[in-house]
Amino acid sequence: MKKYLLLLWALFLVFPAYTGAEDFLGIPVVPGGTVHGKTDARLQIKTDMTHNEVFSFYKKALKGVPDIKIREWKNATYIEDDGRLPWHSITISKDGREGTTVVIKKDTWSWIMGTLILRFIGVFVVLSILLVCMSISGAIISRSVERTDIKGTG
Repeated sequence: MKKYLLLLWALFLVFPAYTGAEDFLGIPVVPGGTVHGKTDARLQIKTDMTHNEVFSFYKKALKGVPDIKIREWKNATYIEDDGRLPWHSITISKDGREGTTVVIKKDTWSWIMGTLILRFIGVFVVLSILLVCMSISGAIISRSVERTDIKGTG
């Protein structure tokens, strides 16, 4: 029993990241934050760290991960995964008066289907506009060709 206890203690010392690090959907959570809302699809944390500290934490945690896009907005920094990870986005607020708020959202089918439907509608609208423009230009060209034929034969 002593050997197992000693082995267990050695494992805790060798792998401290696994003993103290918390994660949500496979992404590490900012240490020292208080949870303000947690569901299966969303986690909201408030921390005393500044926006830049939280951003550098996630930048380091996501180093080398493909398909990550970072968008700087006026009130927040938005980190989005366009790949196959279980989480969809991390939003880091820039409102530093009462700390920084971090929101991690899960990738959902409603978002995926909404994006696909929006793209389908967008392509349909663009093709419809192109069809109308080509019909108008075809009618104009046809009339101008008819007029030149009438003038040329007469």
